[in-house]
Amino acid sequence: MALPRCGFPKVCSMVALSSSSGGRPPVSFAERLAGSEAFKNLFREGMLLVEEAAAYLDGDGRDDAKTLARAEALAYAAESMRLTTRLMQLASWLLLQRAVNEGEMTQSQAASEKNKVRLSTQDMASRPDVFAKLPERLKDLVTQSMRLQARIIHLDQLIYVKTAEAPAEPPSPLAAERERLRAAFGASFGEMAPV
Repeated sequence: MALPRCGFPKVCSMVALSSSSGGRPPVSFAERLAGSEAFKNLFREGMLLVEEAAAYLDGDGRDDAKTLARAEALAYAAESMRLTTRLMQLASWLLLQRAVNEGEMTQSQAASEKNKVRLSTQDMASRPDVFAKLPERLKDLVTQSMRLQARIIHLDQLIYVKTAEAPAEPPSPLAAERERLRAAFGASFGEMAPV
């Protein structure tokens, strides 16, 4: 079975193992995620990025913005607002998932609360040629946040995918043969007494 590309090789391999468990009920991906080192690393990375962005935007970023021409200053404002929004969404999702992992709420409660987070893909606010003229630190923060966003959205889809979307169990070979016989001999086949 091919492993999904998700940036979490150990966690993805647990998903693959749980989906090929034979007759046993599958292991919940969310339960496995709760104890995974991959999620703890992702959480730390996300929170550190939030802190770095806040420090930059409240500090050196203000000075950097003052040196920009009008078009770049507008792009700086748009990118910094979008960066802040993106990071707040990601931090909210990470905190919500950590609450599940630590037993503070159930997965179903988190799924309900998740509607308030509005996790969505947000691209850059400015054209690439204008973005290229922005301060290096802002560009770096935007790029890092977009990579983190892609990973979290993918992880969110793995965790909160609806069971209705899961592939159905294939019918048993006997059921298929019985249907062929029923089709060949008509409705009376189903009424025949066992031999």
